[in-house]
Amino acid sequence: MTTQETFKQKLVNLQGNLLNFAFQLTSNREQAEDLLQDTTLKALDNEAKFAADTNFKAWVFTIMRNIFINNYRQQVRQATVVDRTEDLYHLNISQDSGLDTPEGSYAMQEITAVLASFSDDFRVPFNMMVAGYKYSEIAEKLNLPVGTVKSRIFFARKRLQQQLAGYAI
Repeated sequence: MTTQETFKQKLVNLQGNLLNFAFQLTSNREQAEDLLQDTTLKALDNEAKFAADTNFKAWVFTIMRNIFINNYRQQVRQATVVDRTEDLYHLNISQDSGLDTPEGSYAMQEITAVLASFSDDFRVPFNMMVAGYKYSEIAEKLNLPVGTVKSRIFFARKRLQQQLAGYAI
């Protein structure tokens, strides 16, 4: 039996275990089957990257876990509401944020006004962080070092806290 046939046979033998693991991750039979299919295809596509002296089962399970995590992150990003208002700097907030009250609406206007006073260097990375982007994603999109992004977000948060210190949260 060739190494390619051995690889495929090992992969076929793991299908039941992989499906169980996929179901644990997704809690949905259909999504688990999709995850299993994606994992199998990715493993077959990356067969050349598998080192013969490593644990095959762990390698394939890691592929599945990474696919699940990447899909989850993609779904979270797609669920982010894009603000199309005039100033483009409203924060993505949950439904139970209290904005439906006059006090909450006023507070949000104050926060928005303070954020609008920031320069783009601080406002853009801060708003991206609030929208759910990771530091590395912000750095990539803005073509900045990760450390610069972290410090700008830190200083924007600190300045926001200072300027809104009179508000009770």
